[in-house]
Amino acid sequence: MTWGVYVHVPWCRIRCPYCAFEIETGDARPPEEAWRDGVLRDWERWRPGFTGSPATLYFGGGTPSRVSVHTLQVLHEGLGRPHVTVEANPEDLRGDWLDQARDAGFDRVSLGVQTLQPGLLRRVGRAHHDGHGALAKVARAGLRSWSVDLMFGLPDQTLADLEADLDGILAFDPPHVSIYGLTIEPDTGYARLDARRALPVPDEDVWRAMYDRIVERLGGHGLARYEVSNFAKPGHESAHNQLYWRGHPYMGLGPSAHGLHPDGRRWVNAPWAAWRDGTLPAVEHPDDLQRATDTLVSGLRGAEWLDLTRLAPSVLDERTVRQLVGAGLLSAEPGRIRLAYEGFPVADAVVRALARGLRVSRIG
Repeated sequence: MTWGVYVHVPWCRIRCPYCAFEIETGDARPPEEAWRDGVLRDWERWRPGFTGSPATLYFGGGTPSRVSVHTLQVLHEGLGRPHVTVEANPEDLRGDWLDQARDAGFDRVSLGVQTLQPGLLRRVGRAHHDGHGALAKVARAGLRSWSVDLMFGLPDQTLADLEADLDGILAFDPPHVSIYGLTIEPDTGYARLDARRALPVPDEDVWRAMYDRIVERLGGHGLARYEVSNFAKPGHESAHNQLYWRGHPYMGLGPSAHGLHPDGRRWVNAPWAAWRDGTLPAVEHPDDLQRATDTLVSGLRGAEWLDLTRLAPSVLDERTVRQLVGAGLLSAEPGRIRLAYEGFPVADAVVRALARGLRVSRIG
């Protein structure tokens, strides 16, 4: 059995106006020891149901680079020393944190640059102001691999801004790039601005032009799209995230983390304060239709074919599949489907359409 571990780090200095994640904000030093002990407590709770050793470990957040490398290393060793990725913000790389992470054996750093334009950085509430310097530091750190996050569709962003971001990022020859089109999540600062019609985001045509330009530029730089939002040079794909998309189990540790047990159960941990005090996770037992929906949500994101036997005993509505194929959004062959080029920018809508037509087969 192949499986991975996700560890949630809940701390950020500030909450970005587009962020809907469960995080804790402030400049105070995070209570690392209490968090570390709680993560190991979670590990002991779920470990008996997972056979063998984890293939991957991913520290996400929040802002993992706010935690000392020593604390992350203690967890890395306690969880079996799998291949590890850690998310980092540019402002945390001013000291020797990155060198310590490399020397501790961390394989991969995912750098949250988002944009290199100072005006746009202020609009999205990001705290750093030297994305170029952070990119240079990561590029020369001697890591096995690294990735950079790029956002688009931002308030007041132009195609020229996007081109400048692409020029700046590609100058450092990243082996992996993750792209994120801005979405307005409920109960965020941007949602409140949008409700007052005070959020000047690009219209749909400009958004799509941005997306297509990103795909073109990254492809021309040897970065192949292997998932809706992820592009990589050969051998630099995210091994951890591919576990999600291929339906493998994963152990979610830390406050607000999600997990998928090998027996099909899913769990969600409590937010920081309740989790720290020992509140047990919420556990659900998905029915056949929910499992099939979850498989569509994760499995159809990748560029690979989705084997429809993974949906069993549920089946897709053939009429819906034909309509999506006819619209150029989906490709289909006997027993398998995948997104077509036009389907990637609207992947969520394609999945919703397919999920509405799911039914449990009564044959066999």
